[in-house]
Amino acid sequence: MSTTDQQHGQVQPVQPVQQGREQQKPQDPQPPVEEPRKGRQPRPGARILRSALRRNLGAMSRGTALMSSYQAGETAFPIALGLIVEHTMRDRSLGALGLAILALAAVTTIVSLSWRFGMRILQKANTTEAHYWRVQVASRGLQPVAATGAASGGSASGGSASVLKSGEILTIATEDADQTADIVEVVPVLISSLVAVAVAAVALGLADYRLGLLVVFGTAAILTVLSVMSKRIGSRTREQQARVARAGAKVADLITGLRPLHGFGGNHAAFRSYRRVSSEATGQAVAVARANGAYAGTAQGLNAVLAAAVTLTAGWLAFDGSITIGQLVMAVGLAQFIIEPLKLFSEMPKYVMIARASADRMALVLTDEPQASIPAQRPSLGGDLEIDGVHHESLRGLDIHVAAGEFVAIVAYQPRAAADLAALLARNAAPGTYQGTVRVGGHDIAGLPVDAVRTHILVNPDHGEIFAGTLRTNIDPSGTSRIVPEAVEASLLTDVVALHREGLDYPVRDRGANLSGGQRQRLSLARALAADAEILVLQSPTTAVDAVTEQLIARNLADLRRGRTTIVITASPALLDAADRVLVLDDGAITSEGPHRKLLATDPEYRRAVAR
Repeated sequence: MSTTDQQHGQVQPVQPVQQGREQQKPQDPQPPVEEPRKGRQPRPGARILRSALRRNLGAMSRGTALMSSYQAGETAFPIALGLIVEHTMRDRSLGALGLAILALAAVTTIVSLSWRFGMRILQKANTTEAHYWRVQVASRGLQPVAATGAASGGSASGGSASVLKSGEILTIATEDADQTADIVEVVPVLISSLVAVAVAAVALGLADYRLGLLVVFGTAAILTVLSVMSKRIGSRTREQQARVARAGAKVADLITGLRPLHGFGGNHAAFRSYRRVSSEATGQAVAVARANGAYAGTAQGLNAVLAAAVTLTAGWLAFDGSITIGQLVMAVGLAQFIIEPLKLFSEMPKYVMIARASADRMALVLTDEPQASIPAQRPSLGGDLEIDGVHHESLRGLDIHVAAGEFVAIVAYQPRAAADLAALLARNAAPGTYQGTVRVGGHDIAGLPVDAVRTHILVNPDHGEIFAGTLRTNIDPSGTSRIVPEAVEASLLTDVVALHREGLDYPVRDRGANLSGGQRQRLSLARALAADAEILVLQSPTTAVDAVTEQLIARNLADLRRGRTTIVITASPALLDAADRVLVLDDGAITSEGPHRKLLATDPEYRRAVAR
């Protein structure tokens, strides 16, 4: 909530808190969405919030107790001042005055320590909970999901996240995770503020019941008005978060495609497109700011009216003789003090609605069942691959059989067919979206878990991503490969390694910005080779290297992958010549096959397509 650093009533942003020992570190449990109950189904966002509250119940209880002690101590100040005035005027004793001063010092100590330790516990719980949800969203966004999920027709890259772009998931994993975790802090602050109002109402009621009733009914009226306004803020906040996420996704897309955009001069049009999306997000943010301003102004105004009503009523009662001068001092002090806890108390519904809106957005990623949780037998798969009568997008009755250990090259006359074939083998096409069968080792991949298929068949696309880190972490992200040196040599990345003193530990910038196009492509190829998959599918792996380098890579690739099934979708003569056989993919089907040199001699169309 970016609140709660509110000593003396000031609301400050929550500062980062070092993870310590006061709250146990959250484990990495299964996603905390509860089993649905019979009858009316609660919104997933509400279940996420309940999960956060249950997990932090201990820390919240301690924090609530300390913050309530802080608020009660703050409320005790004007009460103590009233009693001091009362006894001093009556007894006129220095001893009584000294005791009163000591009492005020004790109250001050309690207030200070309660605030210090209460906020430490709550902020720690908040930051730890935010970390928990960031990990959950990131983990689920990277997991394949069940084919029966809501997004089964799309990419299997993650839950309903498959209908979200990476920039949107990034926003959910950061801003929405933080705002959802704020509920851990909101509830204790809400309770402690209520304690302060209750103590003030009791103290005023003991002086005169009319003052107590005025505080109780005034607080109820204020909260009734503000609860209506907070719902409006919640709906507008949800829309704002969605628009901001779309703007973030647009930025991510633009950064990814910046080079080709500059290449064909589309960067200005892309910028105008982003500006339009960003303007929509800005407009919605302004609308939310207006609603928040109206809410804050209304809350402040109503609180001031209540404080003024208490002060005037106390003055009238003192003038009438119904209360003493000491009670008047107490009432005036409480009327001034009560504005701050009332302000916090009245702001909490708004933060609850914001947390609810963020939790609803996180549920877009967290509610689909992960593929890994579906029980499925994982047979020992072989290296042979069969594609039998597949119709998918541009593929029309495609039939391919690759024997285990064979090195096959595929020439696709239409780039769209090459992309569709790669998507099919990568299991980016859900089983229900194509006709025909794809078998690995005699097993239909439609009946296998996505992660099992992708572990066995590695499809390295022509646009392989390069990540910030080092050459080593890009080649072997998991740190488990046993053939990193061989992969580096086969991909001819040796010159890049030798060029830098750090070797494989040479730093790589985001998206490989400090590498050339050919170096990025060879780094991607080295990563694919280091994985040592049973079946490796490479899509145009040498388009950014020169002919000599390409010839050497083709020879190295054939040597390193000997005994392993390798499929290369390419038009490179060097790779085609290194392959055991070449398949020609034209108009969505295989039209011819044979050794590269034989096809060159007998097929004029093939010769025109691949000859350089």
